[in-house]
Amino acid sequence: MREAGGIGPSAPQWEAFTRISERAHALVERQYTLYNEEIIPAFARARVVIAGHRERSEPQRAWVRDYFVREVAPLLSPIGLDPAHPFPQVMNKALNFIVQLEGKDAFGRPTGVAIVKVPRALPRVIALPQRLAPGRQTFVLLSSVIRAHLGDLFPRRTVTGFSQFRVTRDSDLWVDEREVSNLRQAVKFELAQRHFGNAVRLEILRSCPPQLEALLCSQFALPPETVYRVNGPVNLVRLNQLVDHLTQPRHRFPPLVPAWPKGVGEDSDMFAAIRRGDILLHHPFESFEPVVELLRQAITDPQVVAIRMTLYRTGTGSVLVDLLAEAARRGKEVTVVVELQARFDEEANVNLAERLETVGAQVVYGVVGMKTHAKMLLILRREERRGRVRVVPYVHLGTGNYHPATTKLYTDFGLMTAEPAICEDVEKIFLHLTSLTRVQRLRHLWMAPFTLQRHIIAAIEAEARHVRGGKPGRVVAKVNALTDEATIEALYAASQVGVSIDLIVRGACALRPGVKGLSENIRVRSIVGRFLEHHRIYYFRAGGADKVYLASADWMGRNLLRRIEIAWPLLDPVLKERVIDEGLRPYLYDTADAWILGSDGAYAPPRNPDRGFRAQQTLIEGRSSSGEE
Repeated sequence: MREAGGIGPSAPQWEAFTRISERAHALVERQYTLYNEEIIPAFARARVVIAGHRERSEPQRAWVRDYFVREVAPLLSPIGLDPAHPFPQVMNKALNFIVQLEGKDAFGRPTGVAIVKVPRALPRVIALPQRLAPGRQTFVLLSSVIRAHLGDLFPRRTVTGFSQFRVTRDSDLWVDEREVSNLRQAVKFELAQRHFGNAVRLEILRSCPPQLEALLCSQFALPPETVYRVNGPVNLVRLNQLVDHLTQPRHRFPPLVPAWPKGVGEDSDMFAAIRRGDILLHHPFESFEPVVELLRQAITDPQVVAIRMTLYRTGTGSVLVDLLAEAARRGKEVTVVVELQARFDEEANVNLAERLETVGAQVVYGVVGMKTHAKMLLILRREERRGRVRVVPYVHLGTGNYHPATTKLYTDFGLMTAEPAICEDVEKIFLHLTSLTRVQRLRHLWMAPFTLQRHIIAAIEAEARHVRGGKPGRVVAKVNALTDEATIEALYAASQVGVSIDLIVRGACALRPGVKGLSENIRVRSIVGRFLEHHRIYYFRAGGADKVYLASADWMGRNLLRRIEIAWPLLDPVLKERVIDEGLRPYLYDTADAWILGSDGAYAPPRNPDRGFRAQQTLIEGRSSSGEE
């Protein structure tokens, strides 16, 4: 935004900001139109009601009033603004009310504005008793409860205007890794400031009085372009809580009980199972528990001497962190690479790092200036083979995080292997992360920021050479985002010589498919279904060899050039075919959850949605019919 004295963004920057702001406002407007005109009526048809004050019956109003008095009012501390009561600190994305008052306060002064901060401990969605709404489920929103009783908070005053409001603050952590001597301490200091960073957005009700809007804009130093006037609750995300209250089975997905992989049971010796052959885990259709069990057995196995692991996101109260701590207490050599700057998990990761260090684990924070995003577990075990004792490595690699909760919600692959060449590469990468020595030549793994982008582009260019030589060329990739310019240019060049390219991209995609003379042989689709699509899979036909890689990395510049990432090949032909059959092929034929990206940059449903083929549902049914539960 422009500042006094001509200091501020350049004209192109201001133009870009203006265009982004216009698009963002239109998107938010569309969200609330869908909420009011489609979602709320659809709820009503399903006999699910979100009742505002006007829609509530007298018995319902009485119940809500009692709830307000018992559960809500004791936690509210209205702040009347005057010189002794300045505008309070407002936390990032917290719900608040600003209230215009008429009349005089207890001291005879005409203080006119008050702020009501809403504690995050209060539920945002409240279910009414069934007896008050027979035949349907009725809910009230916390914001509606407070709004209906604002007057009770200001006895002998009259509320003449009000608005909910929410401030979004800059949540980036500014840590100059070149200047700090202790990254963990620097991150802890920045975390303390995060909730009160500079304001960047203000959300208010569309009915907010102009004078209250002006006061908020002045208080948070925000220009009009950053104000979003909404027709509904200021935080629609909190309506996720509604899902937990719905009791009608027809409104919920059938429960999914993840299976254990074929040939591996809950009482299996995990090390013996891995020695028999590589184990592929496909979450959430298959359980993450084998990985937990592998680590659990490593703790109690006297032959296990060392455990090394990367942690990016684990969640609070992670069983994996508990197991690593127990391993350290039992005298195992435990080395953990913790990414302190995993966005919005920084505090949890600082806490787990301190906890692990307390029990004797060696904790490092990766490489300065680069997030460690690779997902690797290495277990070293003494074994006697052919009359000689040696240390044998066992490895787990994943496309997703070591987060037991998200493995039930995200689609990901994990590989458990004792393949010597793969394990040797993983050992080399851990050595690099802990000692900062140059990475030795890797036989199978591709590693960012050193070789991953180069190998991807080389593989794409190899497909183009096959086409020029009269053979078919084929690339299929499944990633969360595609924005890396060099990779996009390689895909365009391959398309122009006839390579057939299919891209399954859940999120941002900077490539335009189907453009005449540029990308006519490229197709892009996104899948939005029950589970969040999180696989990273790279497929290259390779002259009929069918090379398949699983990876932690999306095709983005930050992943390929500014992070520690890995991609690894499927060496077992059976598992390679499984990844194709489960991770790629169904998604290319999905007609129910798919969105097709056009050459104009817009997404649209497939032209034959009536077929109703859902990749995720097919995988659920295939797992159930296999009898592996």
